[in-house]
Amino acid sequence: MSGSLLAPGAVLALWTLIMFGWVAATRFPALAKAGIDLKKAPPGGRGADLEGLLPRETNWKSHNYTHLLEQPTIFYAVIVFLHLSGGNTELTRSLAWAYVALRIVHSVWQATVNRIPVRFVLFLLSTLCLLALSVLAVIATLG
Repeated sequence: MSGSLLAPGAVLALWTLIMFGWVAATRFPALAKAGIDLKKAPPGGRGADLEGLLPRETNWKSHNYTHLLEQPTIFYAVIVFLHLSGGNTELTRSLAWAYVALRIVHSVWQATVNRIPVRFVLFLLSTLCLLALSVLAVIATLG
């Protein structure tokens, strides 16, 4: 495992783009199957407008991609704070890798099975990792 605290952030950024590819790979065929022509779509349409028009399983991938652009933005900031303030320790690296691993498992679960109790536990565990990292970042930046 890398000694860099930034490595987990780079992996999560790459994973986010992999999810984007998964969205595109499933959404475009679903659009074609549903007879939806994007060239005829009204201006200003968004992915959320496809709810109810495409199969739920297709939209799950898009939901997860959106989730990867929400809470993980805090993660990216926190690991940079830790990196810049000398908070790159075995503990912070372990928490950061745990956060990334949990988010990847969360993504795969949400994109395929999407049973909420398991998804919630994965989200809760990753959030606890982020909370711990955030507390350690505050300690590192104030110290």
